[in-house]
Amino acid sequence: MGQEIVTTLAGVPDMVGRIKKELAKQIYGQDELIDFLLAGIFAQGHCLLTGVPGLAKTLLVGSIAAIADLEFKRVQFTPDMMPSDITGSEILDLDRATGERNFKFMPGPVFSQLLLADEINRTTPKTQAALLEAMQERSVTVAGKTYRLKAPFFVLATENPIEQEGTYPLPEAQLDRFMFGLTVDYPDFENELRIVRETTGEEQPPLNKIITAEEILSIQQAVRAIPVPESVARFATALVRATRPAPENPTAATYFRWGAGPRAGQNLILASKVFAAFDGRPNAAVEDVQSAAIAVLGHRVVLNYRAEAEKVSIAELLPDLIGHAKETVAR
Repeated sequence: MGQEIVTTLAGVPDMVGRIKKELAKQIYGQDELIDFLLAGIFAQGHCLLTGVPGLAKTLLVGSIAAIADLEFKRVQFTPDMMPSDITGSEILDLDRATGERNFKFMPGPVFSQLLLADEINRTTPKTQAALLEAMQERSVTVAGKTYRLKAPFFVLATENPIEQEGTYPLPEAQLDRFMFGLTVDYPDFENELRIVRETTGEEQPPLNKIITAEEILSIQQAVRAIPVPESVARFATALVRATRPAPENPTAATYFRWGAGPRAGQNLILASKVFAAFDGRPNAAVEDVQSAAIAVLGHRVVLNYRAEAEKVSIAELLPDLIGHAKETVAR
């Protein structure tokens, strides 16, 4: 590990602290959620925030954009949106000097560095899928021509629970592109009281720029260089495999329709590296993988009818999956 990377990693805990202190001016009582969002950004991942309306999901993403010197675009998804509303399209342009007509590409809002896909499940699967290439390849193809997106690039999406009227469940391929699936819960009493008091008076103080695009790219590179012990990699792999219904995975065989794919293992390892950087540790640990497990696996596994009938959640099943993974690694 080079000296420049070591120096960058040494500054990560302080940078995270400064970011969280700045966000605390407008976001109350969401420390864990902010940790995961920052982890997603520093791991080059995308995040999906799920919660009922009014829980400040959009405000949180907008606040992160405010403290980062990034090109920010917001898209409010609606049922009548088309894919070209996201990616952009070619238009027929007239050259007034020559009188010639040529097709000209007009970039859509995806050509940004931080894209807020607000209420992403309000639009149709066809339009949702317009983000697939951008999220995975960091590029957009229109009319046979590929355009690269500027780095760093993140999609922070919000959605309302799918049981609410007028929503479209995200396709599994779309969900798998999100590193973290995060649930935004109601605030506790004290934080809700603070929200009521401090957001109904004078304007809140503006947020200051804390981090630049170059610093984000530097941290991303440094995080990738953090070593992962073989035991941690084996545990992460075993945990992902434990979610797949099979005779050797009794919990998954009983309650899951299908489990997570290899991308989940990649994201568990990346998350473990970021959490190690946040704590100022030189390498990832099994505990880091466990901390990221629900956020990485929860939106990638599908429970079966028995789990629904017994009202069993992935969070309740996770200890069994972790135990099975540890037994597998210990063999």
